[in-house]
Amino acid sequence: MSATSSRPSYAAVLRIPYARRAFAAVLVGRLSYGMVPVAVLLAVTRATGSYAVAGTVMALFGATSVSLSPARAALVDRYGPRRALPPMASSYAVLLGLLAVASWRPGASGPVLGAVAVAAGACTPPLGPTMRTVWSELAADRGLLPRAYSLDGVAEELLFVSGPLVVGAVVQVAAPAAAVALGAVLVVAGTFAFVASPAVARMPGRGAVSERPTGRRRSWGVAGIVPPVVAAGGVGLSLGALDLLVLAFAEQRGHGDDVVAWIFAALSAGSAVGGLLYGAVEWRSGARVRLSLLVAGLGLALAGAGLAPGLAVLTGAVVCAGLFVAPALTTAYLVADACAPAAARTRSGAWVNTAVNAGVSAGAAASGLLVARVSPTLGFALAGGTALLAATVVGVGSRRGRPAGSAAGTAGHTTEQVASAEARAARSP
Repeated sequence: MSATSSRPSYAAVLRIPYARRAFAAVLVGRLSYGMVPVAVLLAVTRATGSYAVAGTVMALFGATSVSLSPARAALVDRYGPRRALPPMASSYAVLLGLLAVASWRPGASGPVLGAVAVAAGACTPPLGPTMRTVWSELAADRGLLPRAYSLDGVAEELLFVSGPLVVGAVVQVAAPAAAVALGAVLVVAGTFAFVASPAVARMPGRGAVSERPTGRRRSWGVAGIVPPVVAAGGVGLSLGALDLLVLAFAEQRGHGDDVVAWIFAALSAGSAVGGLLYGAVEWRSGARVRLSLLVAGLGLALAGAGLAPGLAVLTGAVVCAGLFVAPALTTAYLVADACAPAAARTRSGAWVNTAVNAGVSAGAAASGLLVARVSPTLGFALAGGTALLAATVVGVGSRRGRPAGSAAGTAGHTTEQVASAEARAARSP
């Protein structure tokens, strides 16, 4: 169940016993998450003939999925992946199948589609948080964990790029509802293959948490989860605003939507490269310090993007911003994992995931209200300022939570030693 390496690498991560099988299976299921939003949007639009109804259905689906993610993750922590995930995946797939049937032909009822979408969102299996828990269990050498999380983050980024492409290919030969049905098949196939892998089969449920929750632990479910959640929320808010800001910037200069799509692709490419580079470096600074600096770097890049004289420079600035996205989220997951007791690891990662998604939704809504009232330059400054504010909050919290003399004490420690020390400090009573 573990592998050690004096010089950890991505190859060493994939050589961990059973890791490749579990990772490949879960990626099949998570591809569904890259497909379903676009597929449902197209299918509902085709079925109702209304963009407003489609937008409402998607908002309901997303809100339910995001808001209940920690609760579903808590079920995984308590009962184990093998018992908790299959019922969720099966229910989710059945409801997506019903949504596909209901939206196959024009004339579908908007309220019916919305009700099915809400039910489906409530059952979304937390495959990403569960896989990160599996990585944490498998990586006995803690130096492998940042690389495992980086690899996971980059793969997820690529899935959310390739998912819409798969939907585009499907709608060339069939109705958009067929892409919804395909997403249902993928999530069931991936989930059942994932829980059947030896890496997951050896992870029993933790049962009820034995310690009595108090204070912040009662509110969040995991003590110390606030800094990574704040950081992830700041990243999400900034990225959520970015889409409309780029569109407004391009339209102001007479460019069309086709150019905008390439800029969005550049953001994903920058994030993937940044994630791979981040995982390849042996970091000696504390994870919370890195988290603050990475979120601040994203904020500065976004604020600077608004000063670009044209699309070419804007694209370069967006790539630079992307370089910080995957590393920042990877570090947020690492900090969350270090804060979590064994009985709450999946829930801890789910809180970070929820913060990102909620931030993206809120950022998109806020930018929709602002983009018609302020210039793109000011909009980019506000988006960057949001990330900088989150970085400041995380940075101040890190300094206040650091014991006297810890900076000097950990200056020469390896990544493995620092991660282990952070984990012991966070999990001690």
